Amino acid sequence: MKTVLRLFTAILSVFSFCSCAYQLGVQGRTLPGGYSSVEVPLFLNLTQEPGVEVAFTNSLVQEFEKNKVGKVVYSSRQNDAAVLVKGEILSINYKATSPVQKKDKAPLLPLDAVLATGYRVLVTTRITLIKKSTGQTLWTSTFDGESSYAAPQVTIARLNSVNPLYNLSSRRRTIESIAQDLMVEAHDRMTENF
Repeated sequence: MKTVLRLFTAILSVFSFCSCAYQLGVQGRTLPGGYSSVEVPLFLNLTQEPGVEVAFTNSLVQEFEKNKVGKVVYSSRQNDAAVLVKGEILSINYKATSPVQKKDKAPLLPLDAVLATGYRVLVTTRITLIKKSTGQTLWTSTFDGESSYAAPQVTIARLNSVNPLYNLSSRRRTIESIAQDLMVEAHDRMTENF
C-alpha cells in the first residue's frame, strides 16, 4: 500500500510541476506600460476583400484570452480599458503560381491560354497599441504573412468538375489561417520584454 501511495504522490508531483512551468513562462509577459486591460475594436480593412477584418479581430482577441496577459474589454459594455489595439489590414495580394500552358500539359486549351494551378496569398497588417487618455502610441509593428492554396482544376469539357465557390472558400480559409498566425506573432511581440 505504501508503494502505491508513493507512486501516486510522485505522479501527482510531476503533473503539478509540469503545469507550473507553463504558468511561469506566461507570467513574464505584460502589455507595454504594464496595463492589465485592453480594448480590441474591429480591425480597419483597407483592402478590397470584404469581411476579413472579423477573422483578424477574433484571432487577436483569442490570443489575449488564451494567454491572459491582458483582459479584453469590449467598448460597448465598459469603457475602463486604458489602452486599445488598433488593427489595420493594409493589403491582401494574390499571385498565381505554377502556370500550365497549352503546350505543356493541357493540349485541349485554346491557343495562348494559361491556367494557374495555385495561388499565393500575401497579407500585410499593422497593429498599434494606443493609450486612450492621451492618444499616445505605446507600440506599433507591421506584420507580413503568406500562404498558398491549390486552384480549381479544369479538365476536358465532359469531366469538368470545378466548383465555382471553391476559389472563394479556399481563399477565405487561407486568409483565416494567415490571420491566426499573424495575430499569434503580434500578441507575442507586443507582450514581450515590457
